[in-house]
Amino acid sequence: MRTLKLADRQVPVIGQGTWRMGEDRQQRNQEIAALRTGIELGMSLIDTAEMYGEGGAEEVVGKAIAGRRDEVFLVSKAYPHNASCKGLPLACERSLKRLGCEVIDLYLLHWRGQYPLAETIEAFERLREAGKIRRWGVSNFDLADLDELDAPACATNQVLYNLESRGIEFDLLPACQQQRMPLMAYCPLGQGGALLAQPTLQQIAQRHEVSTAQVALAWLLRQDQVVVIPKAVRPAHVRLNAKACELQLAAEDLQAIDQFFTPPRRKQRLEIV
Repeated sequence: MRTLKLADRQVPVIGQGTWRMGEDRQQRNQEIAALRTGIELGMSLIDTAEMYGEGGAEEVVGKAIAGRRDEVFLVSKAYPHNASCKGLPLACERSLKRLGCEVIDLYLLHWRGQYPLAETIEAFERLREAGKIRRWGVSNFDLADLDELDAPACATNQVLYNLESRGIEFDLLPACQQQRMPLMAYCPLGQGGALLAQPTLQQIAQRHEVSTAQVALAWLLRQDQVVVIPKAVRPAHVRLNAKACELQLAAEDLQAIDQFFTPPRRKQRLEIV
């Protein structure tokens, strides 16, 4: 598995997302098994949030990493309404309890809210000094937000990025790459499956004898400083995701993709899911 440096650690460029996990207790065993399969395949970066299943996803992750915490790079996110000097330590403690561990490797502000960024940074730094988190970052920040943040200690920006949502390529992604700030792409396979049924992707997948999901992930991973965090709850899908970084798309593939999924030619408003 190819890696890059994120928050002072070498992490796999393909991690595991957990959005919508922990919402149905009948699915928990399957979700836990999927995450464990991913860890075994080298997808040791796991992304979650207190918002997902209102803590349910963190509980699933906690079960999946029990006994193997040292193998995992753990990312979680805090609600904006908890991003104060008083609220963030409490939110972090709740997340740690659900995760069943003592430290979060990378703790993110899920999106901007009511509290000044300076106060949130102060709260993050206090958590880091206390050993509750190792590094901190942000999510759903556009370029102007990052400029206002103006914090070299920010380790990453997690944003929506896939073939259907390419707006960040105009300015945000190049800026992150220039600063050597890894960008985490959430929903890299889109939503609802429509993206993976697109004929152009199907043709490319057939040519390479791979899945359309692998094509979509490989397209993202051709970019420098990008980590993808697809969610999968079936072992077969987890295994396919893990192999996506092995796929090298040809120039004709990229040209065909650009013809259907047009690159941005102007600044676009940051898309958020």
